[in-house]
Amino acid sequence: MSHWAILSGIEANLAAYEAVLEDIKRQVPKVTELYILGDVINATTASEKVVERIRNPRIGELVPQVCKGWWEEQVMMLHGFVPDLEPNPLVEKYGAAGVKALWDSISKETVSWISNLHFAFMEFDCLLVHGSSLSVFEELTPESSPLLLLDRIARSNANRLFCGRSGQTFRYQIKDGSLNSHVLTLDGAEALETFNTSDRLAIGVGNVGGTPNRATYTIYSPNTDIVQFRTVRYGKSKGFGKG
Repeated sequence: MSHWAILSGIEANLAAYEAVLEDIKRQVPKVTELYILGDVINATTASEKVVERIRNPRIGELVPQVCKGWWEEQVMMLHGFVPDLEPNPLVEKYGAAGVKALWDSISKETVSWISNLHFAFMEFDCLLVHGSSLSVFEELTPESSPLLLLDRIARSNANRLFCGRSGQTFRYQIKDGSLNSHVLTLDGAEALETFNTSDRLAIGVGNVGGTPNRATYTIYSPNTDIVQFRTVRYGKSKGFGKG
């Protein structure tokens, strides 16, 4: 029986990642798959140790399946693997100093590893992605409109969408029913479209490394469709439990 651990936002915090790995080992039933939905790194040299740890799991540990996040996409733009955006998100958020820090912090070997990461994973009827089916930059939250969430889930023919961009843990259900859309055409005519929807979920998987001494992640069982949010305290505030 499949039992997944889904992480995002390690952000070069090795202590947080180690604490989550220990919590994963304690899970019953046993976790069978480990997914990391991007933002493994940030603009610090600590990123290299986290990447090395992920790429070299210890004996008996799961091999993480990793996709690109916001930070990994910044590396791809910085090194010319993908077109740059205007305005540049990294410059807007961290300035020129942030660009230089990211360039100096990530080795060529790690850049090569990042370039081979997937955008997302599709397993059963589940899409696992950093941002959304549209972009690593898009942030889905419980405040996102139902129409937007439905569109992002439906784009990949999924029924469950797991995302990590917001850093929040949330479970947003779109129940069976129908949605009406009113479209005003260029000639002034109004068209009504009705969309029938099946039961769908958007799940925010949490953030491992962004909050000191407190990591959150998600356990999911595709066979039973049960979602469980986990909170792991480490450092001075050790402990673990449900979110």
